[in-house]
Amino acid sequence: MVDSVAGQARREGGPLAGLLVADFSRVLAGPYATMLLADLGAEVIKVESPQGDETRTWTPPARGETSTYYLSINRGKRSIVLDLRDERTPSWVVSWLAGRCGDPELQTGRAGALRTGLPSVRTANPAWCTPRSAASARRGRTPTRLRPDGASHLRADEPDRGAGGPPYRAGISVVDVFAGNHAAIGILAALRHRDATGEGQHVEVNLLSSALTGMVNQSSAYAAGGVVPYRMGNAHPSVYPYEPFPPPTAT
Repeated sequence: MVDSVAGQARREGGPLAGLLVADFSRVLAGPYATMLLADLGAEVIKVESPQGDETRTWTPPARGETSTYYLSINRGKRSIVLDLRDERTPSWVVSWLAGRCGDPELQTGRAGALRTGLPSVRTANPAWCTPRSAASARRGRTPTRLRPDGASHLRADEPDRGAGGPPYRAGISVVDVFAGNHAAIGILAALRHRDATGEGQHVEVNLLSSALTGMVNQSSAYAAGGVVPYRMGNAHPSVYPYEPFPPPTAT
């Protein structure tokens, strides 16, 4: 049974109208990317386990029985429940998706969650695009991993110069949002390639690379200039004046 997520209506029309996205991702980066595709008119089917996406229960706050966290990254989608641990599920998934539309796109999340794998998906439809988001950057077969203590949130691990104090994480998972945007761009590029050649692409995005490119001038300062970034509050390392200043005292 396929239902709209939290009763939200899917956007009609848009540049991606007619495209079906099977969204096997979970939590933040992948769902954010597929939400952007839904905003552009794609039909997104969110595939969840019988327990549901973890973010459904990340409360407070909530609207009704669903967390606002979940709602913030799953608008415009429809959802279906599948138990990917059931050995009968993989072949059924491929058969259903291959017969569901002529130009599908598969968004995968956790590595190995869909045991059918890329070869069998491509056998069913050579034009399939298969994006994947991950926390690690793979080099050959060996992954380079982020720290598990919240590195994807952009933590400041050095004391303030002259101010002192503990490190703080950003108020949102910034790097996951970076990765979601990069995944959406990669998917659009894969679709453009498919339109030109008829061949699908495998798109892979990871949090580490997204963090490094998302820090733009700070990453370049370290790589090209040997400067270690530090917390500066509202100041800028290269531009002055930049931070807010108190107004002059009235005389």
